[in-house]
Amino acid sequence: MTVVDRWRPETAAGGFTRDDEDIAFYTHINALVRPDMVVVDLGAGRGSRFDGGSAPFRKSFCNFQGRVRKVIGLDVDPVVMEHPHLDEAHVIEAGGSLPLADSSVDVIFCEWVVEHVEHPKEFAREVQRVLKPGGWFCALTPNRFGYVGISNKVVPEAFKDRLMRRVWPERPQEDVFPTFYRMNTLGSVRRALGEENWTHHGYTSNGTPRYHGGTAVGFALVSLLQWSMPPAMRTNLLVFSQKRPQPTGAHAFSLDAVRRSSQLTH
Repeated sequence: MTVVDRWRPETAAGGFTRDDEDIAFYTHINALVRPDMVVVDLGAGRGSRFDGGSAPFRKSFCNFQGRVRKVIGLDVDPVVMEHPHLDEAHVIEAGGSLPLADSSVDVIFCEWVVEHVEHPKEFAREVQRVLKPGGWFCALTPNRFGYVGISNKVVPEAFKDRLMRRVWPERPQEDVFPTFYRMNTLGSVRRALGEENWTHHGYTSNGTPRYHGGTAVGFALVSLLQWSMPPAMRTNLLVFSQKRPQPTGAHAFSLDAVRRSSQLTH
């Protein structure tokens, strides 16, 4: 029995905890998707959320293949080509354009990816380009002002890997990439995507303590730390931003008239 099983006994009932951030994140995505949609898993990786250690419920709940029209996986790592639950896969360049047509996607989601984005404006521009009007961008990522985000900034690079092996020994070493934390607050998401073409519905939340070193004392201390944090310093950031639908009918006509009038007066 692991320390999480001891402190979160409900894990036995389905394989997830009461504060499981993945289940919270994918609950929203499941509520958004429909069978006719094209969904993009941005940063899909090898599909580790479907590995042999995952509970059957988690595997099915986080898997959209067969439940939507198409699931497309994108990643800078060529292992995405081995992902078992994609209808289409592409290897992309970090900071490059996405190999997708304009307004061709209904939902883009990325899990533990945004912290690796070096140029938020360029990233946001590509997300906006490929999403249909009314489409959703969803991301689960560490909050820059949470203890994980703060530790990432203050711990010297030379000690980060050693520290991570101690506090999270089961972390897959092959999935370690540079982090920048430039799009990891509600405000920075709004600034990157903008307000004119987007509505924003994200929030911060604490998940199941992860960086506890596999000990009961560590789990208790991290739980206490998370409990004591104000909302702005909760551990995780859950992003749900919707690209504004294109106006139609009389409303669209009135907006066009306002734009033309503005151009004529300048």
